[in-house]
Amino acid sequence: MVDVCGVNGYDEISGKLKELLGLEKSPVAIKLVLREDDLPEGVEKIGKPARHCEMVQMAAAGEVFYATAEAQACKGGADALGIDEAPEKVKTGEFYYDLGRFASFASAKRTFDMIPSVDLRFYAAVYAPLEKATFDPDVIVIICNPAQAMKISQALVYTLGGRVEADFSGIQSLCADAVAGPYMRKRPNITMGCSGSRQYAGVRDDELIVGLNGENIGCVLNALEAIS
Repeated sequence: MVDVCGVNGYDEISGKLKELLGLEKSPVAIKLVLREDDLPEGVEKIGKPARHCEMVQMAAAGEVFYATAEAQACKGGADALGIDEAPEKVKTGEFYYDLGRFASFASAKRTFDMIPSVDLRFYAAVYAPLEKATFDPDVIVIICNPAQAMKISQALVYTLGGRVEADFSGIQSLCADAVAGPYMRKRPNITMGCSGSRQYAGVRDDELIVGLNGENIGCVLNALEAIS
């Protein structure tokens, strides 16, 4: 039987993904760490607080670090990742209602309740460009354009067929949609970004985000090579 998921190191995987997809930025490896003792050796804590979406962009540009709850500047994002608890105004929907994103508290609350979140409490999240990952990532985040996302979608259905799901609401995109969702559901997701990630993390108007499960990245890469 042919091994369709066998691959070499993450540096080679990252290089091939960049080449086959024409990516401008590195894919980002993210690992959720339950205890301080589980942190990958040699990875330092981020120097100052930042939003998770900003951290993804920092890692895509080459930085390697981990972030605990106090380093997560966006508590909604930290809540989605299972690292901290969201403020009460976020949980009730009041925060998003006050921003003018919803017609009622009820619609805001209903949306927040449906946003994916990790139901464990983690010590930290570790971030690295995939080529520098010294750990097995739980999720790999790719910031790309629609044509590149199309190629990833084609790779996802190459072996078993089916459909690719895109589950999003325009809120908590890089944290909930691209990381928490794939982590908890064990399936990839495509999301359109959110106002926060575009305003604070510089996700461009022509970019969207793909969250892939780390353990399946070999299958995705081999499928991309087969259809290229």
